[in-house]
Amino acid sequence: MEQYVIKGGNPLVGEVDISGAKNAALPILAAAIMTDETILIENLPDVRDINVLLEAIAGIGAHVDRVDRHTVKINGSTIGDLSVDYEYIKKIRASYYLMGALLGKYKHAEVPLPGGCNIGSRPIDQHLKGFRALGTDVDIRHGAIVACAENLHGSHIFLDVVSVGATINIMMAASMAQGRTIIENAAREPHVVDVANFLNSMGANIMGAGTDVIRIRGVEKLHRTEYSIIPDQIEAGTFMCAAAATGGDVMVRNVIPKHLEATTAKLLEIGCEVQEFDDAVRVRATRKLRRTHVKTLPYPGYPTDMQPQITVTLALADGTSIVTESIFENRFKYVDELTRMGASIKVEGNTAIIDGVNKFTGARVSAPDLRAGAALVIAGMAADGITVVDDIKYIQRGYENFEGKLRSLGAEIEKVSSEKEILKFQLRVG
Repeated sequence: MEQYVIKGGNPLVGEVDISGAKNAALPILAAAIMTDETILIENLPDVRDINVLLEAIAGIGAHVDRVDRHTVKINGSTIGDLSVDYEYIKKIRASYYLMGALLGKYKHAEVPLPGGCNIGSRPIDQHLKGFRALGTDVDIRHGAIVACAENLHGSHIFLDVVSVGATINIMMAASMAQGRTIIENAAREPHVVDVANFLNSMGANIMGAGTDVIRIRGVEKLHRTEYSIIPDQIEAGTFMCAAAATGGDVMVRNVIPKHLEATTAKLLEIGCEVQEFDDAVRVRATRKLRRTHVKTLPYPGYPTDMQPQITVTLALADGTSIVTESIFENRFKYVDELTRMGASIKVEGNTAIIDGVNKFTGARVSAPDLRAGAALVIAGMAADGITVVDDIKYIQRGYENFEGKLRSLGAEIEKVSSEKEILKFQLRVG
């Protein structure tokens, strides 16, 4: 089992390039099978979730050509199986995007109920509600969602809750339905816009992505395109928080600053200096950080995927901060691990009350999920002494070459797979 071993105490300084957005790339890869022509997708992040989904796409018969680490060609003309294997779904929740893609193209899909990070209940009832509104019969049989329709037809769909996954899945299916579809209370996240732009580049007719009302006029078929994925706002935000927590000075490059506004606002509130450029953001933390309050909300609010990282940062700030999680009900599981490093955090329901401490001390901790794992790595870099982070398979799901990028900023971190390697690291760094 691989682990990160970290010697803390070094401020992160330098420049780091951000990879393509995992949360945009996953649905875009699924949507690429909706034409029989070849699709070229660039700026893919080389992370485990992407690799698993590409295996799933090849598993249903599509032709997948990995041109290089960040580029892939997909041709969906050879798909012969409309049933996705459970092995892929249990590894990554986003395999469910194949449901909207297959339903749009073939009017039939069989996809097992999804897995992914254990951060609370994430029901797919809104997805199924949308598919049914488009004229689909949906059943759950033997642990799988079976969806089929004679013809998909446009519909007026009001989502009961803002759901990125449901918005994208319905948008994919509706892009090849007859007539007009309106999705109200749609998610507005940048990756929803990126998927809409990708589908439009294939010949779809989608308007309003990025607002809460998306209008879709169905088309008979889609065609080939070449497309580059947007930068990953969560990876960028993670490095911004890492700079803040370690008292560093980091230029985060290849970003869209507009997508980072909620994170930038909180870092400014707690006393960081943030400079925005056309495609970069510089974060400097030259003084003791101050307290603030954070509440996670759908975009353009503060992202739930950035909640653990800001919590770690606030745990080192002066005063008492409050972080409220309004999206997922089970997203503070990492707090017990952080407490082992000296943090003073009390969780009451969906709220964390954080009394800032002067420093963390290194400890052995375990990553409970993707973003919490990254937050524990930030804590390790800010701590005195040696920190070992177990279960880094979660972190590798969503961060490309995380340890390499951190090392380029001056962090002392290594990926290891045995106690002997941990000991060697400790002896080397003293």
